Amino acid sequence: MPNSAEYPASAAGEARARGADDTGAQVSESRLRHATRSIGQVMAILRAEFPEISISKIRFLEAEGLITPQRAPSGYRRYTESDVERLRYVLSVQREHYLPLKVIREHLEQLDRGQPALGVGGHARGSGSSGAGRAPNPPAARQPVRLTRQELLEASGLTESALSELERTQIVATRRGTSHYGRDALTLAIAARRLAEYGIDGRHLRAFKLSADREVGLVEQAIAPYVRRGGGNPDVPGDVTQLVISFHAALVRTAMERTI
Repeated sequence: MPNSAEYPASAAGEARARGADDTGAQVSESRLRHATRSIGQVMAILRAEFPEISISKIRFLEAEGLITPQRAPSGYRRYTESDVERLRYVLSVQREHYLPLKVIREHLEQLDRGQPALGVGGHARGSGSSGAGRAPNPPAARQPVRLTRQELLEASGLTESALSELERTQIVATRRGTSHYGRDALTLAIAARRLAEYGIDGRHLRAFKLSADREVGLVEQAIAPYVRRGGGNPDVPGDVTQLVISFHAALVRTAMERTI
């Protein structure tokens, strides 16, 4: 029969082991905390560029497998710099190109293998070596998009006939003086394809185009004195364009909220 004195010794050993494990976990969590960011800190970093970012949005992208934050021993999510850049890339291509998550996931897989993202024509590239944890280069640099007709078809998912119709109505066009398509052509092509899925076809798109042309005419007339006054300041049209785009988008969102 075992000596009863062995039990206290065994209990003390287990307590010491548990204490060592707890200390190790505390050290590990402290190191992880210093090397990574919380979800709140990530939101603070990205909110200036993406005002609509939210905790639920970040967690949704995680659930979709687009980001994989680490977990601290306490269970909290911790985000590396690579995670932040990956989030920035996902949010950027969603906003600028209306890409579905399935396509974005394919782009990320390409970038993780060190290859150019499919169909983005230089929008972002991998760093040249594989590794699923690495993020693509930040898209903030906004490298120019230069696509051939075939590349535009592949990137947008449009059929040849659909693209021809958009070109016929001058909704999509090559860059002036070239035979290549730019960033806006890609955005318009993707948006046109997705809108068609909701029954918004060429007739509606032509109406949008005519409305945009009228707006441009009004803006050009209004800013002409300021352009002349500034000695042909090239910043004036760009600044006004961004303001008009933001204003127009807010008007559409407000109207849609009232009707839906």
